[in-house]
Parts: sequence; structure tokens; C-alpha cells
Amino acid sequence: MRTDLIRKTALTAAGLAFTTGAIAGPLTAAYAAEARTGAPASVQAERRPAGERELTMDYQAQPNFYYCGPAATRNALSVQGKKIDVDAMAKEMRTTEAGTDSINDITPVLNKETGRKAYESTEIRSAKADDKQTDELRADIVRAVDDGRAVVANIAGTAVDTDGNAHSFEGGHYISVIGYRDGGKTVTIGDSANPNTASYRMSVDNLADWIATRGYSS
Repeated sequence: MRTDLIRKTALTAAGLAFTTGAIAGPLTAAYAAEARTGAPASVQAERRPAGERELTMDYQAQPNFYYCGPAATRNALSVQGKKIDVDAMAKEMRTTEAGTDSINDITPVLNKETGRKAYESTEIRSAKADDKQTDELRADIVRAVDDGRAVVANIAGTAVDTDGNAHSFEGGHYISVIGYRDGGKTVTIGDSANPNTASYRMSVDNLADWIATRGYSS
């Protein structure tokens, strides 16, 4: 499963803008602080009611159009307090300009850096996720996040978040899942493609269909 992205120029520009601090559009307080101090932006954990949990992510945008796999993995591992060089991670995953082949190239890296065999790959081979696959994804996300781990998912196509915004990656992409609410019916996504949309929420049903034909590591 190749994950080369469309709109290469736009993503490359987004990565360059992030590294230089020339990010257009509104910033959250975290990103504003980053621009002032150079410290990495983060999604802060906070006290939440039962059925909700969100992990702290030290966010970094991907530096080019084909590093979404290493960047998503790096962001996912950051919730465990790990700071790993994204270039070294790309080398381990054999990432090229065609992308990172599949979630099966990412799971071993997650386990190595976590220090135990906590992660396993799950594929959704059908064109659309059924109820059983969606329920399994929801349970896997809740279990991983409760264990203090983020999920990495390989997605393709277009999906709409809870604010009604569409996120389109027709050529494929990797994202992190760093939290959930409503018992896992809604999840929080960390997305390395663009720092202006670094984090957003999505129904687990939409996420499952986004993953369809690909897979995730949890």
C-alpha cells in the first residue's frame, strides 16, 4: 500500500512554512507559543469525564510530502515522552518518495521504540468498514489510549471531521489517533500534513471508512 500524497507542492510548502515559523492563518495558543519560543507545540492532556481521554502530543509537521508515515509515528510516540529523529525513523521504515509501503512497516518501529510488543497491525481490506470492523477499531483505540499509547492509521480518500471540514488524501496518508470521547465514538486525530489543522475530531465510523483498504497499528 503506497502512500504517496497528492498536492505535493502544497504539503511541501506547509512543511517549509512550519519550520520557518511563517505559518498563515489563525494559531492556537500552543502554536503561538511555539512561534515565540521555538518549543514544540503540544496538545495538552487534561482531566476528563468517564469515557474520555486525550494524550499529550508534541506535534511536528512532516518536512516533505512523503514523510507522513515517519511523522505520524514520531507524533504518536511523543505521547510516551519519546523524542525520535524523523529521518532515522524514515530509514527504519524504508520510506522513499513513494511513501511508506504499509502499516506493517510502522508496527515494528512502534514496538521497538515502546520497548515491548504493545502494537499490532490490523487491516480493513474491504472498500468500506462494516460494523464489526468499526467496533474493533473503536475498542482498539480506547485500549491503546488508556494504555498511554497513540494509534497510527494509514488512510486514503476523503473524510469529514466533527466540524464539517473535509480532509482529503486521495493518494494515501498516515495519521495519529491521540484521544477519544463518548466511549470512543469520537476520536482525536493528530495530522502531520499541515500545522494549521494539526488536530481535529472525527467520528470513529468516518475514521474506519477512511482506513478501509488499508490498516492501523494499535
